[in-house]
Amino acid sequence: MRAFVFPGQGAQAVGMGKSLAEAYPAAQAVFDEVDAALGENLSGLIWDGDIAELTLTKNAQPALMATSIAAMRALEAEGVDMSLVDYVAGHSLGEYSALAAAGALTLSDTARLLRLRGTAMQEAVPVGVGAMAVLLGLDFETARAVAKDAAQGEVCEAANDNDPAQVVVSGHKAAVERALTIAKDKGAKRAMLLPVSAPFHCSLMAPAAERMAEALAEVQIKAPAVPLIANVIAAPVDDPDEIRKLLVQQVQGSVRWRESVMWMAAHGVTETYEVGAGKALTGMIRRIHKDMATMNVGGPEDVVAAVAALKGEAG
Repeated sequence: MRAFVFPGQGAQAVGMGKSLAEAYPAAQAVFDEVDAALGENLSGLIWDGDIAELTLTKNAQPALMATSIAAMRALEAEGVDMSLVDYVAGHSLGEYSALAAAGALTLSDTARLLRLRGTAMQEAVPVGVGAMAVLLGLDFETARAVAKDAAQGEVCEAANDNDPAQVVVSGHKAAVERALTIAKDKGAKRAMLLPVSAPFHCSLMAPAAERMAEALAEVQIKAPAVPLIANVIAAPVDDPDEIRKLLVQQVQGSVRWRESVMWMAAHGVTETYEVGAGKALTGMIRRIHKDMATMNVGGPEDVVAAVAALKGEAG
């Protein structure tokens, strides 16, 4: 069994998806449609812009989604579709890419939702008030205890359970900085602040969740072609109303990526294909379940290799 997985924020790079657009008209059409949906030349920023501007949450989220869907359209141009996979999953914003790839959301709606999501998450907390930090070498339960100890009346929560030794905490800046010290005392190999502009996936994101609830209520969501392994429950979902509810919860809920991969492994998934920019999820998956085969699909040569693997075994 196989899953397509879609990366989240942090994977962005200037030039991502350009070779796909040059090689596949269907991939170029994705960037054209996203530009039209947003009413701006986002593709110009992605391919030739400034990395600092691309990294702004409001830009990075639709840009990463566009790159993932461009890779998906390139696969489809080579005869690969959802009939060859069993599940989709995405890391944070990657859930939107996964849902677009599986036909649950239109591309234009996904672009607009992610622009709003990025803006809402940025505006939920004034710059400098919140922070996020990565704790390396601690398991999730220990990291959660660190966050609880560090809170001291402020918000500090375990935001991302990425792999067996990488947990991200999020909340008020002073509390997150206290977590760095406590984590090192608990044996963390490294504990460092992340270069992000807002404290994602914690209760400080409640205003953003409210804005997403309003926006998602206005958007049609269809049943995806294959189930989505949802971040906040680490289990499959395909009911549109449930997907809508979970996307709202996800804004301030934990990204349970380690558990999501373990669920897939326990239910027969032996191959994952990371569709889009970077290789962050591939690295996490290898650390979570070393026997799971992984492949990246970020450029034309990756498309060719993935098609051979997917259609070769299917045939």
